[in-house]
Amino acid sequence: MNTQILEIKNLVKTYGSGKTQTTAVKDISLSIPRGSFYGLLGPNGAGKSTTIHCITGIAQPTSGTILIDGVDVVKDYKLARTKVGLSPQEFNVDIFATPEQLMGYMAGYYGIKKEVRDARVDELIKQFDLEKHRKMKFQKLSGGLKRRAMLGRALVHTPDLLILDEPTAGVDVEQRHDLWQYLKKLNEGGKTIILTSHYLEEIQYLCNEIAIINHGKIVAQGTKEEFMSGGKSVEDRYLEITRNDNERNKK
Repeated sequence: MNTQILEIKNLVKTYGSGKTQTTAVKDISLSIPRGSFYGLLGPNGAGKSTTIHCITGIAQPTSGTILIDGVDVVKDYKLARTKVGLSPQEFNVDIFATPEQLMGYMAGYYGIKKEVRDARVDELIKQFDLEKHRKMKFQKLSGGLKRRAMLGRALVHTPDLLILDEPTAGVDVEQRHDLWQYLKKLNEGGKTIILTSHYLEEIQYLCNEIAIINHGKIVAQGTKEEFMSGGKSVEDRYLEITRNDNERNKK
């Protein structure tokens, strides 16, 4: 078994060509240990979403390699895709479908047989306390319930790696704390999670390792304890690092 669930080596992603060419990710290398809760931070436009899109097959890397549990995401796309689940920031779902339908559709996409699919959906509905809402249309759900349904959809094919892109965006404080407990239980159960969030107290509470992307490059990475050395919060350190990097890029 690979000790590193995700290995990114010299990832570059460029969009456009000629004068309109933009390099969103500039030679990123990153290794994420199996079982970790990994915070991926950075301002808007820093390259976080592009990196996630390359990991999940939404975008094709320009150069470099990405391995999920040792499987190349370009050379063996189908197998690699089964090893990762994504809960995106945007609700890219049929808003007239119910939570159980959304999970069932995704399980069907992965070719899971009906009897297994139904049992898996029931398990996730129970896990995320959606029993009372399983037949309610997605558009009628509260923000927190929508996020739970999205988590269930991302987990229905039992991926080794779960990627959460702003999973508590638009959720009130109480429901955000409820979601944190679900995520902690998932990680404690062995699920490797990559979390992107602008709520840095969320990163500080949940994550054990952190990397910061700025201007398409990784500008800092380490354990949460290293980030918080000297009595600083993750937010303090994040602002310090990104401001210093922005000043360097102005020169």
